[in-house]
Amino acid sequence: MKLKKKKEKKIMNEVLEKIQKIGIVPVVVLNDAKDAEPLAKALCNGGLPCAEVTFRTDAAEESIRIMSEKYPEMLIGAGTVLTTEQVDRAVAAGAKFIVSPGLNPKIVKYCVEKNIPITPGICTPSEAEQAIENGLEVVKFFPAEPAGGLKMIKAMAAPYTGLKFMPTGGINATNVKEYLAYDKILACGGSWMVKGSLVEAGEFDKIEAMTKEAVEIVKEVRG
Repeated sequence: MKLKKKKEKKIMNEVLEKIQKIGIVPVVVLNDAKDAEPLAKALCNGGLPCAEVTFRTDAAEESIRIMSEKYPEMLIGAGTVLTTEQVDRAVAAGAKFIVSPGLNPKIVKYCVEKNIPITPGICTPSEAEQAIENGLEVVKFFPAEPAGGLKMIKAMAAPYTGLKFMPTGGINATNVKEYLAYDKILACGGSWMVKGSLVEAGEFDKIEAMTKEAVEIVKEVRG
C-alpha cells in the first residue's frame, strides 16, 4: 500500500515539476477544434509546451485529443472542470492534469483516488485547509487579482508553509514577474498570449511571438 502511495505521489510530483519548470501555463478557450493543432504548434514553437484547455466550450474535449495526439511532448490539462464525468472525459482525451475554478471535495477526492493530478481553485484559508486535508500541496489561487493578488497569496502562505500556489485570473505580461519571483508560486496561469480574438483570427504567428516573450519573462525571473 505504501509503495502504491509513493508511486501515485511520484506521478503527481512529476506533473507539478514540469509545470513549475515551464513557469507559465497558457489558459486556452477554444470554440473550434480546428484551431487546436495550429495553436499547439505556436505554443511549442514559442517555448511553452503546455496548455490548460478549459471545458467551457463543446470543442474542449476534441481539442485536448488533437493537441495530445499531434504534440505528445506537450503537457495538456483540462480547466474549468466541474464534474467527475468531465474528469473522465478529459483524461480519456489525453489530459494529464485537472484544474477546477473552486474546491469541490467530490472532484478532488475522485482525482486523488484515481491518481490524477488536480489543482483546485481556492481563495480562502478554509479552502486551503480543505486542500491540505485532501493531501494536496499545490492549489490554484483564483481569481488571483480580484481576490487580492500577491499580497493575499503571501498572507495565505504564512500559516500554510507547505502549500504552493498557481495564481490565475488577471495575470498578464505586466504583473506576472512579481508573482513568479515569489518562492511559493509554482507557476502562473495566463491567457494574454492565447487570447480568443487571436485564435479565431488565425493569428498564430502573434501567439508564437507573445509566447516567446512570456518564456523570456520566466527566464529573467527564474534563470
